[in-house]
Amino acid sequence: MNMPNKLTLARIILIPVFVFFLLMRARLPFVASWISFVVFVVASLTDAADGYLARRSNQVTNFGKIADPLADKLLVSSALIGFVSLNLISPWPVIIIIGREFAVTGLRVIAASEGIIISASIWGKLKTVTQIVAVLAFLVYPEIIPLPGYLPLILIWLAALITFYSGYRYFADADLEWEL
Repeated sequence: MNMPNKLTLARIILIPVFVFFLLMRARLPFVASWISFVVFVVASLTDAADGYLARRSNQVTNFGKIADPLADKLLVSSALIGFVSLNLISPWPVIIIIGREFAVTGLRVIAASEGIIISASIWGKLKTVTQIVAVLAFLVYPEIIPLPGYLPLILIWLAALITFYSGYRYFADADLEWEL
């Protein structure tokens, strides 16, 4: 197994560790907030590193093409579901974000069955960045950094809007014959 794939697996392995400490915020707010923040940052950095290494060393694999975006979706989705369970956010932006992920993944499967590869767009990359920034805002608020309480909420709704729009763009730009 090459290094980019090992980094992707490490990100997947870090998800339950992250969720454990995220959900411990109710009992140990300061300590659990710091640990969940650090684990999320490390996991997010493995995303940047695995893609960079795979392209730079020409080690792009079929496993990586599937596991890398899946790991990203699992990491962000687990954070958002954790925030809902901690009553930090409404389920609505989470439903928008996770629903888009399922929809675009389904679109990619349909396209692949027709021999069409749908690559990540600039909107997909912007979606990922805004989601990670929003998650980080909730991870540092309020125990680590006393942000204004509305800032994490604005960021999560901004992420939801960009996520929705990026999903729309994928469907609008898809060159597929839709049979009903």
